[in-house]
Formats: sequence, C-alpha cells, structure tokens
Amino acid sequence: MTVPKDIPEKWLPLVLPLKRKKDKEERLKAAKEKRKAGTEEERRVRANDREYNEKFQYANNCIMTSKYNIITFLPVNLFEQFQEVANTYFLFLLILQLIPQISSLSWFTTIVPLVLVLSITAVKDATDDYFRHKSDNQVNNRQSQVLISGILQKEKWMNVRVGDIIKLENNQFVAADLLLLSSSEPHGLCYIETAELDGETNMKVRQSPSVTSELGDPHNLAQFDGEVICEPPNNKLDRFCGTLYWRENKYSLSNQNMLLRGCVLRNTESCYGLVIFAGPDTKLMQNSGRTKFKRTSIDRLMNTLVLWIFGFLVCMGVILAIGNAVWEKEVGSLFQSYLPWDPSVDNFLFSAFLAFWSYVIILNTVVPISLYVSVEVIRLGHSYFINWDRRMFCQRCNTPAEARTTTLNEELGQVEYIFSDKTGTLTQNIMTFNKCSINGHAYGEVIDTLGTQPKRAQRLDFSFNSLADKDFCFYDQSLLDAIKLGEPLVHEFFRLLSLCHTVMSEEKSEGELVYKAQSPDEGALVTAARNFGFVFRSRTPNTITVQELGRPVTYSLLAILDFNNIRKRMSVVVRSPEGKIRLYCKGADTLLFERLHPCNQDLMNVTSDHLNEYAADGLRTLVLAYRDLSEQQWEDWAAQLHSAERAPDYREDRLAAAYEEIEQDMMLLGATAIEDKLQEGVPETIALLSLANIKIWVLTGDKQETAVNIGYSCKMLTDDMTEVFIINGHTVQSVREELRRARERMIESARSRDGAKGEDTEWAEGCSLGNGFGGPEGAQGDWHQQSGDKRQKSMPAAHPSSNLLDSISGEYALVISGHSLAHALEADMEREFLDTACVCKAVICCRVTPLQKALVVELVKKHKKAVTLAVGDGANDVSMIKTAHIGVGISGQEGIQAVLASDYSFSQFRFLQRLLLVHGRWSYLRMCRFLCYFFYKNFAFTMVHFWFGFFCGFSAQTVYDQYFITLYNIVYTSLPVLAMGIFDQDVPEQRSLEYPKLYEPGQLNLLFNKREFFICIAQGIYTSVVLFCVPYGVLSQATGSDGIPLADYQTFAVTVATSLVIVVSVQIALDTGYWTAINHFFIWGSLGSYFTILFAMHSNILFSIFPNQFHFVGSAQNTLQQPVVWLTIALATVICIVPVLAFRFLKLDLKPQLSDTVRYTQLVRQKKRKSGGRGGRGALGGVAGLGSGALGRLGRAGSRRSGYAFAHQEGFGELITSGKNMRLSSLALATFASRHSASWIDTLRKKKQQLTPTQSGAEGSPATPCPAPLSTSSSLLGPQDALVEDTTHTPLGLAPSASSSAVTPTPMRSPGGESSGSWAVSLGAVQEALFGWRGVGARISGASSPGPPPIVEETSLAE
Repeated sequence: MTVPKDIPEKWLPLVLPLKRKKDKEERLKAAKEKRKAGTEEERRVRANDREYNEKFQYANNCIMTSKYNIITFLPVNLFEQFQEVANTYFLFLLILQLIPQISSLSWFTTIVPLVLVLSITAVKDATDDYFRHKSDNQVNNRQSQVLISGILQKEKWMNVRVGDIIKLENNQFVAADLLLLSSSEPHGLCYIETAELDGETNMKVRQSPSVTSELGDPHNLAQFDGEVICEPPNNKLDRFCGTLYWRENKYSLSNQNMLLRGCVLRNTESCYGLVIFAGPDTKLMQNSGRTKFKRTSIDRLMNTLVLWIFGFLVCMGVILAIGNAVWEKEVGSLFQSYLPWDPSVDNFLFSAFLAFWSYVIILNTVVPISLYVSVEVIRLGHSYFINWDRRMFCQRCNTPAEARTTTLNEELGQVEYIFSDKTGTLTQNIMTFNKCSINGHAYGEVIDTLGTQPKRAQRLDFSFNSLADKDFCFYDQSLLDAIKLGEPLVHEFFRLLSLCHTVMSEEKSEGELVYKAQSPDEGALVTAARNFGFVFRSRTPNTITVQELGRPVTYSLLAILDFNNIRKRMSVVVRSPEGKIRLYCKGADTLLFERLHPCNQDLMNVTSDHLNEYAADGLRTLVLAYRDLSEQQWEDWAAQLHSAERAPDYREDRLAAAYEEIEQDMMLLGATAIEDKLQEGVPETIALLSLANIKIWVLTGDKQETAVNIGYSCKMLTDDMTEVFIINGHTVQSVREELRRARERMIESARSRDGAKGEDTEWAEGCSLGNGFGGPEGAQGDWHQQSGDKRQKSMPAAHPSSNLLDSISGEYALVISGHSLAHALEADMEREFLDTACVCKAVICCRVTPLQKALVVELVKKHKKAVTLAVGDGANDVSMIKTAHIGVGISGQEGIQAVLASDYSFSQFRFLQRLLLVHGRWSYLRMCRFLCYFFYKNFAFTMVHFWFGFFCGFSAQTVYDQYFITLYNIVYTSLPVLAMGIFDQDVPEQRSLEYPKLYEPGQLNLLFNKREFFICIAQGIYTSVVLFCVPYGVLSQATGSDGIPLADYQTFAVTVATSLVIVVSVQIALDTGYWTAINHFFIWGSLGSYFTILFAMHSNILFSIFPNQFHFVGSAQNTLQQPVVWLTIALATVICIVPVLAFRFLKLDLKPQLSDTVRYTQLVRQKKRKSGGRGGRGALGGVAGLGSGALGRLGRAGSRRSGYAFAHQEGFGELITSGKNMRLSSLALATFASRHSASWIDTLRKKKQQLTPTQSGAEGSPATPCPAPLSTSSSLLGPQDALVEDTTHTPLGLAPSASSSAVTPTPMRSPGGESSGSWAVSLGAVQEALFGWRGVGARISGASSPGPPPIVEETSLAE
C-alpha cells in the first residue's frame, strides 16, 4: 500500500497503521512459507509475546535424538535392515523357498540364520535407541524458571518457547540459545563454561547489551517488549549477528551477548536471557550432525565380490537348468508312466525354469548370511583389543586408547599417508615462558637448548612477590634486576603482557590466583608478567586491575581489538589512572613490523636477529608494541568504531578497517619466546612409521621457521636429506615455477647419483635374483611416457630407472606456506603440487587453515587411491579428521572436539606406532585370512551340489541333509574361523615393531584382493570335486562288511558331509598361525559337535518324536561303522590337503615372505637358547656407533623471521604453538644411514604405481620410503654364509636395524665348515615357518599385560 502525497496530515495516523499492519501480515506469511520450505532467511523474536512468535512456527525446545518409538521400531528397523543388499537377497531366497514347486530346501534353512541376524541387529539398535530416549528424557525434563505474566514459574525444558525470558542461576546449564539481558554481576557481565560445546573448561565472559543490563527485576523484564531480528539458525559457534529494536532505537548484537545451549553458568549468582533459538535450532544441535559413514577398502571389495558370486550363481543355475531341460526331454520323458511331472509342469522348458530357481536356492550358500555377522564380531573383538591395550594407556592422564568405531580396524593396516597437526599432537602444548627480547637486550640465554646450565643453575627467587606462581621457572637474574632497578621499557613490556589478553582471573582465596586462559601460551605470558611483579588481578567489561610491584592500579578498558587468522594480532586500548591513553598490541612479527614507526628500524633489526635465534631453537615467538593516543585521536577513532559496530551489513569488514587504521606507527617494545616441548617418543615413532613406508605430512597453522625446526627435532627432516625445498610463492605462476624447479633439481641430482652408483645397483639386483625373488625388471616405471608435455621439454628423453625414483623418494623434503598452498590447491595446480610432494620423504605445510588441512587430505585421497589417516587434538583439526579415511584424536590440552569427531583416540602420538604396526597390521592380516578361508569353505560346501546335479537328472536334489545345510555355517564351521579372525597373528608384537617392513603387504593390498579371491575359489572348487568324486567312485562299487552295497543316497551324503567337515577343519588348522586354547576348543569342539548332532539326528529318539522330519534312522551309525567309509574320508582328506602342503613348501623355499624369515629366525633363536648356546653378536657390535650421535641440522638458508600463529577461532586467544628443537638421538634412527636396492615388495609397489591411471609422471609416483636393513625383505638379507649365531641374543630394535642377517633365512654350516647353501630345516622349523604352530601351551598374554615383554619371550602376544 502506498500513501498518496496529497493525503492530509490529519489522516496519516489512520492510514499508516493500516499500512504497517498489512506489511506485517505479509512479512509473517512470507516467513511462515520460508520456514516450511526450510529456507529461513532471518529470525524475528519478540520478547514476552508467545502469540506473535508462534505465527512463525519456530521449533520448540524439545530435542529428539532417538530414531524409534514402540510403535515404529519394528517396521522402521526392518525397513532399514532390508536396505542392506545382503538382507534383501536372503529375504528373496526365503520367499522362493516358500513356493512348493521350486523349494528344494525347507524354509528354516534360510529363515533361521536370517531371523538370527535381524534379531541381533535389532537388539543392538533397540539398545542404542533406548539410551538415546533415556538421555533425551533426562535433558527435556530439566527444570527452568520462565517468566510468564510477570511471575517466575518452573517449566520443563521441553516447554520453553522462542521469545520466553528465562532466569539462570549459578552452575545451571543454559536451556536454549539466549540473548543475555541482565546479570547479577556489575555491567551485565556473566561467566560461562563451554566444555560441552568446544571442550574448553576455562571460563569465558559474556555481557548483556548496555540498554537491558539494568532490567534485573522480574517486573521490569515482564514489561520488556523488544524485538530481535537476527541470522537464521546455523552451526557457527563463534559468530552471531543480530539487531535489537526497542523504544524506537536499535542496538547491534554479537556473539559476546549470547549464551548458547550446553554452556554452564559459573561464578555468577543469576542472569536473565531471551530465547532466540530453541531445540533443534540451537547451535549445539546444529553441530551434532552425524559424521559421514566410512567404509574400508575390504568392505568395498567384498561388495564387488558378492556381486560376482551372485553372477556366478546365476550362471551355475542356468547351466543346470539347461541340463534339466535336456535330460527331461531326452530321458525324463521315458519315465512318465511311473515318475510323472508335477501337475503344474506340462513341458520340459517349464521344468527347466523351475529347476533354475530351485538351484538358486540350493547354491545360495556360496554367500551365507553368517559372513556379515562374523565380520562384525571379528571387528568388535579387534576394537576391544585396542581398548584393553595397557601399553596404549597413559597413566599421567589416566586415559586409555579407545576405538570409537568398529568398522575401520583392518584399514589401520593399510595406511600410506599420515596427516598430523603439530601443536598438541607432536608437541605437548604445555607452554613455558623461555626467553624474551626487550629494547634490543636478550634475556633468558643462561640455559642453552641442550638443557645444561653453564652460567647459573639456580632458579630465580620470586619471594619478594607474594602473588608469584610457585611453579614458574626462570634463570636469568639480569631480567629481575632490570625490574627492580625500574627500567621503564622493561616495566612497559610486562605491563603490556598483563593488560593485552583475554585471560579470566579467579581468586579462590586471598593471594591464590587461578588464571583461565583461552590457550596455554597466553596463560604462560600472563603468568610470566605475574611473577615479574605485574600481576593481573581482575577485570570487568570496562576495567582491568593489575598489581604493579605491589601497587594496585586499575586501567579503564576502552576497546579490545580482537584477532582472527587474518589479522594475526590483538590489541587493547586502555586509559591509565593518570588519564594517558595507550594502545598495546601483540602479534606476528611479519605483520607488526610493517606497522611500526620508521624510527624503530635499528631496534627492529636487533629484535629480528633475536627472533631468528628463537625460531632456530623451535620456540614460539611474539612481538610486542604500543602507541600513545591523544584524546582527540581516541574520540575520532571511537566514533568510527561505534559506527562500524552498528553497521547492518559488512560489519566485520568495517571493524577490520577501523582496527587497521589505529594499529599504525607503533613503537616496538620487544619479543617473547615460549617453549613447547615435543611429546615423548615422537622422533622414534616417526622414524619407525617412515620405515614402514608411511609418509607423514605435518599440517600446521604455525610459522614456517618454527615448523621446520620442529621437523628437525622430531627427525622428519635430517642431515641425510639432499635439500629441503621451501615454496613461498605469492602467485600461481611463481608457485608453479618453484614446484617445477624443485622437481628438476631432484631429477638431476638423482640421475647423477644413479650413474655413480651403477655398480652398486647391479650388485643389489644380483642379490635379489639370487634368492629367487626376481629382479626389478617389472619395476621399471613408464616414467617418461606418463610425463606431461611441459615436463618432457625440460627433461632428456631417456627413461629414468626405478632406482632413480628410489633415490628421489628418500632424499628430499618440501615445506610450503599457507598462501602458496592456496594456489597449489587450485584445480589446474593440484596435480603438480601432489606430484612434487609425493616424491618427497617429508612434507610440512605451514600457516594452513582448517579448511586447507581438509583439502590436502581430500587431494591425496582422490588422486593417490591410498588410505589416509589424520591425527590432531584441536577443534581446527576436526575437518581434517572427518575427511581422512581414518581419524585419530589426541586427548590433550585443546578440549575434546577432535576426540569426539575421531574414529580412534588416545593421549600420546607415540601410541600411533602400536595402533598401526601392531593392531592395524594384525587386524588386516586376520580379516584377510578370515575372508579367504570363509569363501573357500563355502565353495567347497556348495559346489558339491553342482557336481551332483549331473548325476541326479538335474532334479535339484541336495547332497546333504537339510539340517546339515542349516547348521554348517552356524555351528560346524563358524567358531573356528571366528577364533582365527580374532586371535591369529603371524609374528609377535615386538617383531611387528622391530620389522616395520612387515606392514607393507597391507599397503599393497596383497593378502586379500581379486587374485587371492580367485585362488581361494579355485581351491574350494577343487576340494568340492574331490569330495564328490572320491566318495562317489569308491562307494559306487563298495559293499559293507555284511555284503550289502554302500551305494545308497544317505551313505553317500553322510560320507561327503563328514569328509567336508574334516577337510575344512584340517585346513583351518593349517591356516592358523597362532594357537590358543580357544582355537583348540573351537576347532576340535566343532568336530565333536558335528558327530554328536549327526548321531542325534539319526537316532530313534528324534524319530519317535518327529517321524516326519527325521526319516533316516540309524544311517549315520551304519555308515560310520564301515571301514571303507573311513578309508574314503581319509583318502579325500589327503587328496585335498597334500597339494596345499606342497605349494606352501615350495613357496617357502623359493619365494619366502619377510614374515616367514622373521618366524624362522625367531625359531632358530629359541632353539639356540634351549640348547644353551650363547652366540656372539657378530656384526651387531658396531650398531651403537651408527645412531649414537644426534643428527645434525642441514645448513638452511633463508629468513629466520618469526611469526605468531593465532588460532582460527575468532574471538579468543587460542594460539598455535611450536616446540623446542630437541636433538634426541635414537638407535632406531641409525637405519637412515644406509640404503639398499629394491625388495620384492618395492617391486610390487612400483608395478602398482605403473598400473594406477591417475599417475602423471615420475614426480607423481608415490614416494618409496628410505629403505634400510631394518625393513629389508629376505631377498636382500646379506651374504649366504652368515652364521645363525649372529642372530641370537640381540637387544630389541638393534638386530634388525644393524645387521641384515638378523632376518636372513641363513644356511647352517656343515661339519666341514662350508655352507651347504640351503636351509637345514627341522620338522619344528617347517611347522613354525609354515603355520606358526606353537602347540597347546601357547598362552594368550596380551597387550594388556603390564610392562614390556623380554626379548626372549617369543610366545608373548599383544592380545
């Protein structure tokens, strides 16, 4: 409606309300429609007006995380379960079995396992949902005080509505997302704890708008009718934008005015808030979205194989149906007089059609439903082993390892790339004030980086300060003297530290201060100021109280210039009691140096040198500066700031511009250096994982120099590296050129080195061929052909050898900054960056944002087709953790958000080596062996029906009794394979850690792939042929002891079934690598249960009770009394098993795997110990010398400019930190000093790389790890005449790393002293090397047993 210009003024009071009313109705209608469509653009909330707010149909405050109720549980749960292809498949089979014309099996053969599986899943889902209901009810029934009609009334949370005013009291949870209106504290201030939102237990401050802060009385609040217009519901915890309209004025609202659901009110008597978002619209619930479901590569392969098997099943059905048609036409028609077709069958084609479906039913056991149940049980067992591992339990934190998912265990054994955060993950994230530079003078140099104290060893005495922190340590007396002498710049330095921060102070008793800091480093800075006499005591929204050298001083807080990841600095503007206005600023040196007054140039040069020294020591640095402001400058800028804060749009940009204007022409005070030490065991863990061919990329928000020095500290970067490439380009073209130049230098250097080492290469290839492993001819990469046109122009046409690529992979590192990474991740650059990075041994990405972390992980996932693992401890790592195939959360100093988003969690980075090299490798090995055996036993079982079809007129007659078919996968063969899948192992846990090369078969997916699947299927089909043909051939001509022929159906069925159970039991005994009492009980117990049930089902008792079900009374007893039957069973067993034994003997002799040689060496050690021999250490004597010295640092040119890395959470002082350059030496690192050629696994890896279509050149090939004797396979294991004694009694970790003979299948010396050139293998050695047989006495010890196992205890296990 428009108002004509000529309407008299006296009519306006009548017309304008009509216009407003209509506009309001249209606005309500539009908001309602958008709400229904789920596209709410803005939210309008009016206080104390439920009728108005209900027109928008906002969500109520009742939350519901449960999925079912009593009525919907059964239909909804069944619907969800039948969305699984396997369940639908078996339901389809059940329906077929209910059709009499085609049912060749009783319906219970399918319905019993199907109902069992559905029931187990339903019980699990019901249990989970019950706890969800319980949690929902507990939350929804909490009590709140709601202001209704001017009276506070108790209401359940579920009854709270948008627009209500709620009263909160101390230690109460916030019921909904509230706009803070008033508080019992002065200035409308209140304190909250946000542990449930972001895991941080420190207090944060919130403040009500000044216009409502005085409405503390319920009567006044009942009259409050302000309207809030704000952003729609979203999941951004650190951001809120809105406007309050009240009394013809409008007031801007920000996140500082909001109390979010899930927070707890602390240290505040009471406060009042207006409900803005309720229930599912709250930010807590908006952030509770489900994590993307992750599936393993084995899951995906298994789904493909199941489809193939189904296709194979259809083909078999078609063949047998054709056979049925031919037989019925040619032969069956002759029997019509006494064996007529069923009434519904009128011709041979329809008979064949029915036979097809009958055979689909009979042959469906090639994919039994028990497969999926067994897989879940095995994974559950593996998860419990991780949870129970005492060696992954941190006593200091009282935190065990936790498998938060059960679906990814085997993928832990296939990881190729680890993406790690630095702060809190590699480092401890416990900060200490270490050094500082004030006005060009460096303090804190009395302790060098090695921890010795050449000048003074005594801690400073802070007894003059009654408020000092007793745990604070500093050793430089000159700094304390400067404080006491009253040097003004030193005082100003610590005054800045005591004022410029967001720390909250809590004084529990007189003089006992507790600081609640947003990050550990900010707490360290304020604590340092506290000990040197500038004690931060308390704060209000407008003041900060500091005790300066015993004198309390209260500063007026005029403004806080908050920081974010773009500004990388924060400032405060304060007015001193004398009226002087000063801006204090701290931040990254690269940004603050640009904003200093020109007169600071000399001081800046000196301070820059100090910063370089601090960064070289791996310390985290920060620059401090100040600026004096006149009253006029302050008033002008305050008006600009006020205007920016009230701006309806682009508020953040306007604020940033205002901040930028005031933070100019500052005076430099100095710099601080904070130490964050590496976590225990980080260098050793990284070295071990590198030897397992796992590439570790560090993605950190910290500055480049600090990250590089941490890289040297944790041995990611070493002096052995030819060069560390640093990519710092600011444009796409410059980044492209730097990456290309890096590749060219790597290729040139590697080619020249390759030519110099030609003879060594020939020798290595000769060694490889000598043990029958085959040379590296298959490893030649089609390197030049895959190269892009641009690279071909810059490279000679010659094909680089595979050894050239090997040398590239072990010699280089790449460091790239955040702005360069932004260009490198662009669509046309990402492959070039990936190709360069993946041939480097180490990659460090600095100054990266959380989004960039996730993008890097996604890039490797997409192009490398490798399993990725991300590990971090902070909220900024969550996106990376969720993106990777496997996410690992470190429960550290930065809250629990990373843990909540992770798949596995523990408290120390060093536990990663056990998670991957022990639990992950074993889980992969067990799952692969389980699947191979499972498919084998089911094909051996099912294919007998196929062969029998050719001898029964293709009539869909089953070979076995229907009860045997039902119980085969449920009782007779289920438990032994479960025991193998849960407990099996090839080598003990300590050997898995000693020989990290054992991990590589999982990365190459060697143990279960399409080839291994077809081998298992072929073995199963061969077994089925033997199990059918041998009994058929023998029994067709045999007679019993009483002269009665044995060629009857039931005798044949019992013989084949018994042979099958015995053969598959012997086969799993051969496949079991580690025997426990449980394995013995399950295998022999299953055999015993078979015979018990067999005799029971053919007994007179069951026949008398169920005469229509058990027809063949006494058949089992009569059959198994015949000696010829047992001879037939024995013959079939021998024919099935002997080829397997022969193949394993040949494989062990001609092409042993590393695990075979490790087990053989282990057995030799045991035998030598038992015989009392004490062999010398031989070549092991010189091991210590290899790793005794600390690795020196490669000379590195370039700026040591320090920078301050702020967290990416705007509004808080959470800072990204670095660690001290700890030059830890480890004997395990000695293996970096030596190289070898290609092992059999390396050859397979290169073949895999050549076949990967995504590769785009030599620089795109995945980097092969730095090979070392520690991880060599037996093809390269030293001279053939090495003594076995050299392998005995060697310290843990030294034998494999120092002498390759430690794992050599060494020939025994003949009495004449000459080597026989072949193994002198006893029966026990063969048994151990082939099957890992340890006998009944082997015990299940456990990773849960306390203390490390002695090296001599070969039978101890991690589980």
